[in-house]
Amino acid sequence: MHFFVNANFPFMKWRRIGYTFSVVTLLLSVIALVVKGGPKWSVDFVGGTLVQIHTDREVSIGDLRGAVSAIELGTAEIQRFGESTEYLIRADRTRYGEETGDKIVEALRGHLPGVGIDVRRTEDVGPKVGKELRTNAVWAVTLGLLAILVYVKVRYEFRFAASGVVALFHDILFVTGLLTLIGKEFSLGVMAALLTIAGYSINDTIIIFDRIREGMRTLRREAFGTVVDLSINRTLSRTVITSGLTLSAVAALYLFGGEVIRDFALALLIGIVIGTYSSIFVAGAIVVDWRAYDQARAEKKRLAAA
Repeated sequence: MHFFVNANFPFMKWRRIGYTFSVVTLLLSVIALVVKGGPKWSVDFVGGTLVQIHTDREVSIGDLRGAVSAIELGTAEIQRFGESTEYLIRADRTRYGEETGDKIVEALRGHLPGVGIDVRRTEDVGPKVGKELRTNAVWAVTLGLLAILVYVKVRYEFRFAASGVVALFHDILFVTGLLTLIGKEFSLGVMAALLTIAGYSINDTIIIFDRIREGMRTLRREAFGTVVDLSINRTLSRTVITSGLTLSAVAALYLFGGEVIRDFALALLIGIVIGTYSSIFVAGAIVVDWRAYDQARAEKKRLAAA
């Protein structure tokens, strides 16, 4: 199966458009994070009690909130979870500790007579554990990026390594900002998706870098931008097929995998698309402009010395 067999798209000619798109989207991501006060961490990271219930008929959020407020838990968040009769309740566990989940269910059954309530799951995370998980998750992503930087530096020039990591940071910030903007929670599953996105994106980038390095040996008379364009076009069929098949599998997870993994699948869907884009218009473009800058500076020094 092949697509774009004789492709000859001038990607580097369009890199300024790519830069503009990336800068605008990243600014929007930063603004979203600032306005929203950072990512919306799940109970895994902030601590508290989560109760998922199923009712035999639809109940308004206001009625559920009124029932829960009777036991004075403080801040409690209630939202529908997929179906119209499925609800998630997150609450502070400071007052009742490990009994918070039972107290919530008792309050609901006591204040909503005639409504059948089935408890799907109850999760309790202490504030100390939540803080440690949040710190460890951030460190995992950070150290993952550093490890990738070292790996690419060993295989390629530093400019390639730095460009690849900038592209990864671009992808993770974009996904983080977009998920924050649409109000999605950052759970352990979403953090796992961010690491998966980093691995997927750098794999795509390295394949293009391999072709660029090969072209630098066989196409020495060509301009470096032309070499990069040829390298991207030669891998374009592989990129389209791989990304397309991966997107199909992840889309199936998103549509049919259920609510538990839906946010994980959504993060992957966004990440695969933006990761494919960044391999071409961020990583490749930065290498071209960085090399041009180094050549211009070297030429300036040569003229000054002469």
